[in-house]
Amino acid sequence: MLPPHLKYTFLERRNNRPLIIDNSLSPLEEEKLIEVLKVNSEAIGWSIIDSKGVSPSYYMHRIFMDEDFKTVAQPQRRLNPVMKEGVRKEVLKLLVAGIIYHISNSAWVSLVQVVPKKDNMIVICNGKNELIPTRTVTG
Repeated sequence: MLPPHLKYTFLERRNNRPLIIDNSLSPLEEEKLIEVLKVNSEAIGWSIIDSKGVSPSYYMHRIFMDEDFKTVAQPQRRLNPVMKEGVRKEVLKLLVAGIIYHISNSAWVSLVQVVPKKDNMIVICNGKNELIPTRTVTG
């Protein structure tokens, strides 16, 4: 599912060669954009095969593994507070610029469940979207 400011369209009438374009384009602007893309369609790489003049060794690789390998789920790593704030600012800049966007319905996105630690401390999000450590009240 695309964000609301984007939409799918196709370069050919038979729903071939899909494109993602801005949803705010007028029908005339959309038509002009499609015409320009049709004229320059050889410049668009629709598949790896369309990458002319680029050696496959640059974009293809193979990871060789033992036959008895086991997959491992590694724990999420923590950042120190200074780096965490810097990463947060950069991600917010990318969100505002529209380079990245929220994906909430993807199979790759897992829901987060807050679990109290052994010392009954949990981290919650306040009204200012700040993470605050809080002690759970029991009994």
